[in-house]
Amino acid sequence: MGTPVHLRVRKGDVAERIIMAGDPARVRQVSQMLEDPRIINENRGLLSYTGTYRGTPVTVATHGLGTPSALIVMEELIMSGGKYFIRLGTAGAMVKDLRIGDLVIPTGAAYYPGGAYRQYNKEDVCGPSSPDFSLLKNVVEAAGRVNVKYFLGPVLSSDAFYAEDPDFVRRWSSRGIIAVEMECAGIFNLSLMRGVKAAGILIIGNSLLEDLGYATAEELKHYVEKAARVALDALVKTGLDT
Repeated sequence: MGTPVHLRVRKGDVAERIIMAGDPARVRQVSQMLEDPRIINENRGLLSYTGTYRGTPVTVATHGLGTPSALIVMEELIMSGGKYFIRLGTAGAMVKDLRIGDLVIPTGAAYYPGGAYRQYNKEDVCGPSSPDFSLLKNVVEAAGRVNVKYFLGPVLSSDAFYAEDPDFVRRWSSRGIIAVEMECAGIFNLSLMRGVKAAGILIIGNSLLEDLGYATAEELKHYVEKAARVALDALVKTGLDT
C-alpha cells in the first residue's frame, strides 16, 4: 500500500471513518465535536485530528484546495487505514433556490477531464464520479434527523476557481448542475478505484447567479456545526449495516 509521505502519521493514528475538509479552521472546529481529540498531523499545514464520536473512532483531516491536493491526502489516509470518507466542504450555488448555509448532498460530480483525472484513468475517459450509495443514504437519513435544509443533486468539480463567468454558469446549470466546488469528483473517482466508500456534504457559501455575498469561515460556523453533525452521525452508522 505504501507509506505516507506528506502526512506524518503512525500506525493506529488514522480511524476508518474520516471527515475531510479543505480549510484547517473547519477541521479544527469539527475536531472539537469529538471526545478526546488529538492532533495526528500538522505537516504541510494539513491539520488532522483523531478522536471518538459516540464511542466510535473518527479522524478529521485537512485535504487542502483542489483535486490534486485532496487525492494526495486521501491516498495517504487510505494507506493508513481509512475506509469511509465524507468531504465536508463549501460550494457556490448554481440554482436560485439555494441560499447561504443550505446544504447540498452530491448525487454525483461532473468535471473537466485532464490533469489528475487523466493520470489516474490512463486515457481520456470520464470516470464514474459518484458517491457510495450506502454512505449517501446514511448522510441523507442523518440530515433528516438533524432537521437541516438540504438539496440532493449533481455538482461540478472545477479546478479553476477564478475562471467562472456567466457563460460558465449558464452552460453547467442547463446540464442540471446545482452547485460548484473543487474536489468531490476526484474523491468519488478515487474511492471507486481504491475500494473505499465516499460521499460529500457541501455548505453553500455564495451564489454564482445572484449577489448573496461570500460567507466567511466565521459566518459559516453555525452551519458547519450542523453539517458536521450530519457527517458524524452518518459515519457512525456506516459499516455497521453493510
